[in-house]
Amino acid sequence: MLTLQHRYAELPALLWTACEPTPVAAPRLIVFNTALAKTLGMGEQPDDATLAHYFSGNECLPGAQPMALAYAGHQFGNFVPQLGDGRALWLGEALDANGQRRDLQLKGSGRTPYSRGGDGRSPLGPVLREYLLSEAMAAMDIPTTRALAAVATGERVMRQPPEPGAVLTRVAKSHIRVGTFQFAAARGDVDALKALAEHAIERHYPECQAEHGANARYLAFFEAVVRRQAYLVARWMGVGFIHGVMNTDNASVAGETIDYGPCAFMEAFDPHKVYSSIDQGGRYAFANQPGIAQWNLARLAECLLMLMDGDEQAQVDEATAVLRRFDDFFAVERAAVNADKLGLASDNEAATPLMEALEDAMHKGQMDMTAIFDALYRHIAKPGEAGRKALLALTLAPDALAGWIEQWQCEEVASRDAERLAAMRRANPVIIPRNHRVQEAIRAAEDGDFTPFYALLSVVIAPFDDTPEARRLGAPAASDENVLRTFCGT
Repeated sequence: MLTLQHRYAELPALLWTACEPTPVAAPRLIVFNTALAKTLGMGEQPDDATLAHYFSGNECLPGAQPMALAYAGHQFGNFVPQLGDGRALWLGEALDANGQRRDLQLKGSGRTPYSRGGDGRSPLGPVLREYLLSEAMAAMDIPTTRALAAVATGERVMRQPPEPGAVLTRVAKSHIRVGTFQFAAARGDVDALKALAEHAIERHYPECQAEHGANARYLAFFEAVVRRQAYLVARWMGVGFIHGVMNTDNASVAGETIDYGPCAFMEAFDPHKVYSSIDQGGRYAFANQPGIAQWNLARLAECLLMLMDGDEQAQVDEATAVLRRFDDFFAVERAAVNADKLGLASDNEAATPLMEALEDAMHKGQMDMTAIFDALYRHIAKPGEAGRKALLALTLAPDALAGWIEQWQCEEVASRDAERLAAMRRANPVIIPRNHRVQEAIRAAEDGDFTPFYALLSVVIAPFDDTPEARRLGAPAASDENVLRTFCGT
């Protein structure tokens, strides 16, 4: 089995509370990520019944030390001083094949001291959604938490209407959030805040330890987090991902996508697109995500300033200068993503203006984002009039797209460069977990049929493989299949 360590448990008790999972009635394994388990050092796999007991919380995983983690957070801009793991339990840390520490966490394992009146359970639907989307993101090489197991509980959870329950086992670089820092800062506990910062630096950014003096070390840490967040959001936007709840408690300082709630992959391109049913004002719309990431990082800076010595205004100025570098970091990574998606050389300065022009044409023509980039790749991989016609068939404004194609083809695109063509393919998936397919899989599973879930999972974890099944399940939704709203898993 896994060998678990517990470095996080050495931090001040303010930041966590020991807590046991609540047993479930009839745990049954839905899916287990054997490949991921092997990277975590799990050799011989137990039978399904044993896995179901371990990853439902009915039986303690050997070496586990279950606890709920404390954090605060700005939710839609409003500060809540205590949130925490209301339906999740941290089990410990495993070392992966690269010697990197990875958290294991159960989600949906019952009440904790942070449940705030909730039942601590998860319906089946959100568990399957996170499994599908997080594993698809990993396959697209976008930083993300991972799904190790999903277990049906054999119980109903009281929602409207009642739904079958499940437990997800999540693997993360860590579960340290901006909100974790805010929790200690809001209580004025500088010792806990400092211990947390030093732990995060040692775990995620050991290069910052070489900086001399606390101020320099914390500024270097802050800049490293800023850089990773800029990289992450640029990669999200390259595939049309909308997180949906970019609250500070959902912002990982490790730079991973975390907490797949009412998230979705955008289909018809719209910079103002929102899927989340709880985002009434569009705060976390697609195009707002870079600005919101920067806003969240400003909240982290406020916490770190409590640890710095010297002139207060000078500290604020230094932190502000680091925060402003987000725009530069984001622009560099976005340009690299744009170049790959368009089949251009990485140093081609036309990549960003060409992408902006294409996004304008996509919006006007109500073009499906994944389909148009896949068609661009196929047109370059096999040039000809058929590919051009296929592109124009995807828009309601063909003249605008035709003009853009002429502009694009004036650049040195990837048709005669195998390496660049491969990079273009890796930037443009054949398939994403489309909202209607995810909902189709969830509805069938709620009725006891997991076949659509397994079928969809098998193709989204190989998103660049051009197969008939990927084409079938990756096709855009028909007008009567569109899913316009997604919902929070709690």
